[in-house]
Amino acid sequence: MELRRVVVTGLGALTPIGNNIQEYWNSLINGKSGAAPITYYDTEKHKTKFACEVKNFNIEDYMDRKEARRLDKFAQYAIAASDEAIKDAGLTADNVDKYRVGVIWGAGIGGLETFQEEVLYYGKGDGTPKFNPFFIPKMIADIAPAHISMRNGYMGPNYTTVSACASSANALIDAFNYIRLGMCDVIISGGSEAAITIAGMGGFNSMHALSTRNESPETASRPFDATRDGFVLGEGAGALVLEDYEHAKKRGAKIYCEIGGGGMSSDAYHLTAPHPEGIGVIAVMTNCLNDAKMKPEDVDHINTHGTSTPLGDVAELKAISAVFGDHAKNININSTKSMTGHLLGAAGGIEAIASILAIHHGIIPPTINHTTVDENIDPSLNLTLNKAQKRDLKVAMSNTFGFGGHNACVLFKKLDA
Repeated sequence: MELRRVVVTGLGALTPIGNNIQEYWNSLINGKSGAAPITYYDTEKHKTKFACEVKNFNIEDYMDRKEARRLDKFAQYAIAASDEAIKDAGLTADNVDKYRVGVIWGAGIGGLETFQEEVLYYGKGDGTPKFNPFFIPKMIADIAPAHISMRNGYMGPNYTTVSACASSANALIDAFNYIRLGMCDVIISGGSEAAITIAGMGGFNSMHALSTRNESPETASRPFDATRDGFVLGEGAGALVLEDYEHAKKRGAKIYCEIGGGGMSSDAYHLTAPHPEGIGVIAVMTNCLNDAKMKPEDVDHINTHGTSTPLGDVAELKAISAVFGDHAKNININSTKSMTGHLLGAAGGIEAIASILAIHHGIIPPTINHTTVDENIDPSLNLTLNKAQKRDLKVAMSNTFGFGGHNACVLFKKLDA
């Protein structure tokens, strides 16, 4: 069976550094940090008092207030990003077959704020079970793609992938496979997350996963730096329109790039820590290259998982050196989490977009906040530190890894690269 080619024809983003694609990209290449003191609740008694919140978002720009009240924030973010991507791709009822358009979405947690509010409300009562009838439909992780499909009338495959921080990268790989196997023409994919809540921050703090650099939030996400002390929690959504190449050509669509391949693996090692030698990461990048039928030396750029954790950053860079050998020093490596923070289940979506735009514009966004060399990191690697770098990119990879050892890697390439 001949596999169909899959291209990206639309992008949408709602992030801590920009509420649309243009704002997001401008902030990325200018090294803007999205971290700031938390505004959603009183942090006086909390260990970490900052995060990468979405700013100036108004859901009533997308729907009426009554409808919005029935959606958790993570689903609201999904609507905003997918609306932009669908418009960007020029999809209409007249140029697609609604039965061959799907929505495959990623979310690591789903409606955490809704769950928190409902349980706290119940706990303050007299013990009589009184819950909002929209509690379950607002909370469940699969509800975001359901709303996207209902909003647009898409009747193809519709579901959510849940693999912690690899969720939206897994969604992209599933969407890629559905299209190249001929089961769909178009799929809206990506992911959303909204876990900056008392429960979300408290839970990650109890694991000692978050940075506590409260005196300087904007510099707290510092991948590869010797003084890194944990990740910064972010929120938002990234949406991509994946499409069969011939279908896109037929309707005259703008094409950003082609998806070359996708890889997945498991660390099979620890609930939260990576294998110190990055063996699962070695496997996932190797699987991705094999799927794309490409050699290591074909890769120009890698947007790493790069969360700014002491163990994870070193393990990932060791894996890159193992897979790419001498060519590793020729690759522009970066971590856009230095600016956006870690969007958990939405990370793969917004970081895929960053990789695609790097190819599209020939600019690699920087890894910001680097001040101190880590002696455990190979100094020959180009980590694109503190300043964007121009480069004619033909092939870029995006890595995402989740608690539980879930690894996903997606490869993007210039059309005909």
